Amino acid sequence: MPTPTITPATRPSPDEAVAGLWQAAGLPAAALGRLQLGGADPVLPSSFAVGTAAQASLGAAALAAAALWQQRSGRWQDVAVEMRHALAEFRSERYLRVDGAPWPEFRDPLSRLFRCGDGRWVRLHANFPHHRDGVLRLLGCANDVAAVQAALQKWEAEAFETAASEAGLVVAAMRSFEAWDRHPQGQALHGMPPLTIERIGEAPPQPLPDLPATGARPLTGVRVLDFTRIIAGPVAGRTLAAHGADVLLVTAAHLPAIMPLVIDTGRGKRSCQLDLRDPDDKHAMHKLLHGADVLIQGYRPQGLAELGVGPQAAARARPGIVYVTLSAYGHTGPWAGKRGFDSLVQTASGFNHAEAQAAGSDTPQPLPAQVLDHAAGYLLALGAMAALHRRAGEGGSWHVRVSLAQTGQWLRGLGRLEGGMEIPDQRFEDVADLMVALPSGFGALGVVSHAARLSETPAQWALPSVPLGTHMPEWLPRA
Repeated sequence: MPTPTITPATRPSPDEAVAGLWQAAGLPAAALGRLQLGGADPVLPSSFAVGTAAQASLGAAALAAAALWQQRSGRWQDVAVEMRHALAEFRSERYLRVDGAPWPEFRDPLSRLFRCGDGRWVRLHANFPHHRDGVLRLLGCANDVAAVQAALQKWEAEAFETAASEAGLVVAAMRSFEAWDRHPQGQALHGMPPLTIERIGEAPPQPLPDLPATGARPLTGVRVLDFTRIIAGPVAGRTLAAHGADVLLVTAAHLPAIMPLVIDTGRGKRSCQLDLRDPDDKHAMHKLLHGADVLIQGYRPQGLAELGVGPQAAARARPGIVYVTLSAYGHTGPWAGKRGFDSLVQTASGFNHAEAQAAGSDTPQPLPAQVLDHAAGYLLALGAMAALHRRAGEGGSWHVRVSLAQTGQWLRGLGRLEGGMEIPDQRFEDVADLMVALPSGFGALGVVSHAARLSETPAQWALPSVPLGTHMPEWLPRA
């Protein structure tokens, strides 16, 4: 079933977009009057309401922090988000500076779109060496853009997408919105909300610890296990850390990482390394789980479950856990187990085609930011805080689910903009007033400040970004 056409008259306002997210999260409607949103689309060159998506997702997450603050302190506070600032934070990795300089380009040359023999496009993801090498083995060619282009002339786009998926690789054939709406995965997601929060186990109510008299923030004393990489999941952990949570990033030495993303999203977190294939490390992880309030995971579908740390197992081991899952294409439908990243989901689900049409181009066009990643990150944080709010009053263990594809479906629902592609792109100089200086384990950082302004508990990152594995796998004493 196709998505209904949204006209300028029916396009949701940012306030209406927040209200929709708030309803999906099941949080008290009275809080909505505490949020002030400034600015209007378009701010970046796009035919989509990417500014509304940034402002609404980031604002809803900040308002959820204010709701937890009210639950713990008895007092409301005001939240304000400017659209320009929200969009700058949606491109935070682009504006990162280390010792005054941008990070060198980290994207592999093969991470791009190629034409196949049937004239259609496919997007490859080669930023992880094992993904790049797997594609080269499948194509039987050298690690060279021209060689890959020649090899793909022997393939039809969807046939290569299927073969790559069956090999555990990440490739997406470009589709129009109409084709995506006909696709079985597009049909499986039709009508689903951008986030779901499901009770998965029984536990008594667990109000958050009492706030200390001074220096308290909404998530002071909350412990978060962060099993995520790249952008969406790490943004969720960075957001929870900004509101006071003790966020412990868990990685493993054998897993590849993209360093500028580690630096940008590592603000406020501690970082340890555990190999869950090792019995001793797995025991250490279970000890952490027993002390955790929230677990966020963004690995391939069923990846942690195969290691004994799926949502049901976690709820049995730690009744009252809030388990937060990110996937590429959703938890239902034929692609529920398919790997993916923002750029690939944009390609597969119609955004690159739609932006090209709006630009009058026959070359696929990306959104002007990793919008699906960043929006999903704030939706993950929103869901985590909403579940903590429910746990305090209702008890239970909770499973929050967000996918990049559902986030894209939500973005489509915010409507299109006439003339949006004609807006000039933001430069670094245009957001310089939104940058702040922070120390780190990598050098002096210049980063985009948090776009949500809370009147009583300003967001801040109390800990610097550090190299992976800097800390021991243990919790800090609860404040």
